[in-house]
Amino acid sequence: MSTGSLSAPGALLHFRIVGSGPVLLVAQSGEGDADRSADLVAGLTDAYTVVTYDRRGLSRSRLDEPELGASLAEHAEDVHRLLAAVTDRPALMLGCSLGAVIGLHVAVRHPGQIGTLIAHEPVAPRLLPAAERPRHQAELTGLQEHYRRNGLGSTLPEIARVLGIDPRGETEPGLTPHPMDARRLANFDHFIRHDFSVIVQDTLEPADLRTAGTRIVPAVGRTTPVDVFDRRCAEALGRLLGAEVEEFPGGHNGNLSHPRAYARRVREVLGGSA
Repeated sequence: MSTGSLSAPGALLHFRIVGSGPVLLVAQSGEGDADRSADLVAGLTDAYTVVTYDRRGLSRSRLDEPELGASLAEHAEDVHRLLAAVTDRPALMLGCSLGAVIGLHVAVRHPGQIGTLIAHEPVAPRLLPAAERPRHQAELTGLQEHYRRNGLGSTLPEIARVLGIDPRGETEPGLTPHPMDARRLANFDHFIRHDFSVIVQDTLEPADLRTAGTRIVPAVGRTTPVDVFDRRCAEALGRLLGAEVEEFPGGHNGNLSHPRAYARRVREVLGGSA
C-alpha cells in the first residue's frame, strides 16, 4: 500500500493506492475518506489496483479556503487529475451517492478517461423530471437548516430518512470500527454545510451522458426503498441510457454495511472490464 498527495487548484488531495491489476477508483459520499472503504477494498485488491482518496475538504485533503467548499466541477477535476497521475489507461470507477455524481461529471468532461463507471444511487436530482427536482432539492436544503439549528445527532436520522437508510439494518460481522471521532465530526460538518449545496446547485446535463463514451452501470441497494430519491435517480439513469439497473447487497450504504458481498458484486459487474 502507498499513500500520497496531489496538488490541485485550491487544495491538496490525499490518496491511497493498494493492490495490483487495472486501476479501480472508489469514490465515496458522505463523510467517507480514503480509509472509510477499507473493508470493501480488502475484497478487491487481488484483482485491481484500488485507489481511494479524501474528497477535497475532508480529512487530509486540505482546502486553501475551507469556507468556500467546492463545486462539482472542482470535484470532477480532482478525480481527473488523480486518475491521470496514476494511469494512462481508461480506469474503472465505483461511485457511491455523491461519488457517483462526480463520476458522471468526469465521464462527460473527460471522455474515455473512465472505461466503466458503477453509479450506485447517484444523488443527482437533475436525472429526475424537472417538475420533481425542487422537492428533492428542498429536502437537502431543509437538512442543512436542521443541522444548523439542531446539530449532527438530530440530523443523522433525518438524512437516513431522506436517503432510505435503515440505521438498524443488518450488517456483515467483523467490520472495521469507525468511531465518531473529531475527524468524522469535522467531515460530516463539511459534507452537510458544503456538499449538500453542491448537489442542489448541480448543472449536470443528463443527455450528455448518452455520448460520454463511458460504460455507465446504474446500481441500487437491494434494501433501499423504491420511493426515495437516490434510488429513483439510479432508475432514471437506467432509463436515460437504456441500461439495466444492477442490484447490490445492502442499501444506500451497502459498500459499508456489506463490504464482502458488495466487493463480490463489483467484480461480477465489472467482469472483464479494463
